[in-house]
Amino acid sequence: MQVPFVEHCEWALRTLVRTPEDFMSSKVDSCGLKKADGFNSVTLSFKQLSVSQGEFGKGPSPLSDISLGTVESHLRNTIRREGVAHLTLFDPEKLTPFVARKLAFEVKKIGTAAAMVGGSTATSVYELDAIVKAIKSAGLHVILFPNDVAGLSRYADAVFFMSLLNSINPYYLSGAQALGAPLVKRYGLEPIPMAYIIIGESSSAAGFVGNANPIPYDKPELAAIYALAGEYLGMRFAYLEAGSGARKTVSPEMVQTVRRLCHINVITGGGIKTPSQAKELVDAGASVIVTGTIAEKAPLARLRAIIRAIR
Repeated sequence: MQVPFVEHCEWALRTLVRTPEDFMSSKVDSCGLKKADGFNSVTLSFKQLSVSQGEFGKGPSPLSDISLGTVESHLRNTIRREGVAHLTLFDPEKLTPFVARKLAFEVKKIGTAAAMVGGSTATSVYELDAIVKAIKSAGLHVILFPNDVAGLSRYADAVFFMSLLNSINPYYLSGAQALGAPLVKRYGLEPIPMAYIIIGESSSAAGFVGNANPIPYDKPELAAIYALAGEYLGMRFAYLEAGSGARKTVSPEMVQTVRRLCHINVITGGGIKTPSQAKELVDAGASVIVTGTIAEKAPLARLRAIIRAIR
């Protein structure tokens, strides 16, 4: 059963102000809720949301709040030093904490820069927390790659704070982000702004769940204008994803077209199975290569060969 949007918004406010007393007191003044005419939606009017000095008044200034954090700096330094960063995607639905910890030790040893944790389908917060803690015990940075608000864990280091730019559903453009933002702040997660763009087939899990209108493989110029829009919206990475286990990778031509038009770091993943595929994408301008399925199912030597090929 879907929870009404109003209740989601009230929950988000409670997350910010922490207590029911704060929510009901004058600290949240004139919260008007009214049904929009002709729409099955709600418009919210908050004339004032003042949080007490003890909650956030002693926090960082607005400018320092959006500066580069530790994890993004680590990624950028790796890209500067090695020419590219490799991320291993861990899907909480497919791994146990024991297997995730073992895999994290192995991929760290062969040169992955950080772990991405997330999947297209839902998992419980307890399972997610257990996976994140298991990976962190291996000494890897954990960047969340959430499919929804439920994909946030207080134990992670950072989150790709992303908008699925080619979704036809407003929820995945800005709704989920608005509901998740208070938790990101409360958990102290480092937000890394990212434009998320689904490429290829609508049958991919990510495309289906996110109501995406996928960019055709042979239309690189469309991917480029979406990435440019992301850059102008202030996003610092653009993830061109073909989907987990995709039959084809994003084309090098598409990566090259995006890089020619934009000054944004390009992440690409999905369908990368061989060292030559990964190297072609890096040569075309990809700054970050993501592999997941191959790390879960193939011998580790295959992943080692991919990481060696891109450096």
